[in-house]
Amino acid sequence: MKRSSKTRGFGRQFALAVAVTVGAAGAGLYTASSRNQVHAADLPAQAVGAQGQGKDQGEPAGVGEPASSPATLTSPPIPNAVLPFNAKLTSHDIPVEGGGVRTGGCSGALIDSGWVITAGHCFHDLRDNRVGGRPKYHMTVVVGKNKDSDSGGATRQVVDVRQSPLNDLAVAKLDTPITDIIPLTLDDQKAAVGKQLEFAGWGSLSATVIQQTDHLKRGRFAISAIHSSTYEAQPLAARTVENSPCPDDSGSPYFVSSDQVHGVLVAIEDAGPDCPQPGNETLARIDVVADWIHQQLGN
Repeated sequence: MKRSSKTRGFGRQFALAVAVTVGAAGAGLYTASSRNQVHAADLPAQAVGAQGQGKDQGEPAGVGEPASSPATLTSPPIPNAVLPFNAKLTSHDIPVEGGGVRTGGCSGALIDSGWVITAGHCFHDLRDNRVGGRPKYHMTVVVGKNKDSDSGGATRQVVDVRQSPLNDLAVAKLDTPITDIIPLTLDDQKAAVGKQLEFAGWGSLSATVIQQTDHLKRGRFAISAIHSSTYEAQPLAARTVENSPCPDDSGSPYFVSSDQVHGVLVAIEDAGPDCPQPGNETLARIDVVADWIHQQLGN
């Protein structure tokens, strides 16, 4: 029997929850596919596994060295050479109905020095309706890492969100531009069935224990069907949680690249089957909103 599509939205992890009932803890954007979800926040650390928190911090200056010494002058950390445009989006204060907050995450990509692209449902109100403007919660974006523990990369905050008028896609403005990482360019032509794409995301490694991974997941897919504003895609290898989308992979880029540094963005992840089960991934097409995106980047 064909599985119904599920959104790849935020994992429903609760943090500092206030006046949230036990029943509400299981509710949320991904509950349509997760009757048996266990949230990482509800498990002991040894059951979840160590997860790096990855912050963009430079090396401290040498102790005891004079302020004018060249040894105290540190250059900005350089981004990783592999898929430096990838973006990890994380929030720890998403409001929930009844009071309290939860954590959640998405994936995305840098498409301009001051903008990232991700799934539209990554920014929503209390009833999970997509919303634009300044987010009602803090959304941290880390660009240019392959692991949380990597040095380099850039950390920014989202200050404005623009929701696509055609599909489940949004562009998010950063508080400060990222000028040392080359953004993806946007595909403005409809792709053909069979076109091969690379996938990269920071989602969960489980369909039931929802927590962003500490390293970039990668896989290869091919477009299997074309619709007015979306593509369907199938994996080119047997599915695993490492090479295909899971919860928190919403917004993951599907792109083509000849050198793993530059690339063309063809689509982003919206929905799919419980990972790593068979089924089609639903992707938001870039070409049908490319002109709209360029308009947003100019404002």
